[in-house]
Amino acid sequence: MTSFEKEVSEGLLAFPKQLSSKFFYDKKGDALFQEIMGLQEYYLTRCETEIFELHKEFLIKAFDEEKQGFDLIELGAGDGKKTKILLRALLDTNYDFTYKPIDISQNALDGLEESLQKEFPKIVVSPEQGEYFEVLKSLKTSSRRKKVIMVLGSNIGNLLHPRAIEFLKGLRNVLHEQDALFIGFDQKKDPQTILDAYNDSQGVTEAFNKNILTRINDELDGDFDLDAFKHWEVYDPETGTAKSYLVSSYSQTVTINRLGLTIDFEAWESIHTEISQKYDDPIVAWLAEASGLEITASFADSRSYYKNYLFRKKE
Repeated sequence: MTSFEKEVSEGLLAFPKQLSSKFFYDKKGDALFQEIMGLQEYYLTRCETEIFELHKEFLIKAFDEEKQGFDLIELGAGDGKKTKILLRALLDTNYDFTYKPIDISQNALDGLEESLQKEFPKIVVSPEQGEYFEVLKSLKTSSRRKKVIMVLGSNIGNLLHPRAIEFLKGLRNVLHEQDALFIGFDQKKDPQTILDAYNDSQGVTEAFNKNILTRINDELDGDFDLDAFKHWEVYDPETGTAKSYLVSSYSQTVTINRLGLTIDFEAWESIHTEISQKYDDPIVAWLAEASGLEITASFADSRSYYKNYLFRKKE
């Protein structure tokens, strides 16, 4: 049984029902997310791009101040659009580095590698497909050359705080003394701005969330009626947690033939599909302390909607 089959079966038999947002991504899902990143409501990409443009010289110096050479490892690389700003700056200043993009989507990695070969043929690229926690294990056996591990966008925001601490501890455990972490944290802000980012007026985010049902239909011979489910977004400004749901608009039964499952839905029963956590400086400092890390620098966009933090291992 594949991880997709296992997690779909367990998630839809659970109460309340849930499916992991990591399964949004396939060729269609990747294309939808690229479209989301260009939407007016989805501020995150523009904010982090602004940070890279404003601070790229300081960032690359912080990554390898002694110019000894390093491996730039990006978890959840996607199309690498923002990262290319740093890659170009590293090339222009003759840094010795290898770029290792890691993503759950092989389609995304293939597209990224192809575009990098065209745009930056001199860069040594070593992509790896897999889930973050699985790939982290292999990082332990990497060379002792300096590592800079990047987690951009809203990737860490997909984890509630206990899992985020577990994730950060896992990262800490693969760090040597000279290594660094560079992680993006979406900041708390006007709740309506956050809601709009995950429930855009064009319905692209809805289609992206529903792509997990499409995958179940296509890959597991399911019969989900996508029109029978509403995309619903909520945000709790106290906890900083945005949550996405697919809500059944009436009582219905769904069959997933490949899994031999029949799933009953009550009217207005939900499937929880995604969280996107929002942060402020005290929360990030607490996460770092709980994970054995310390913050060495932070960088914000002009509106302080988003921040990238640089960490090192706390001894």
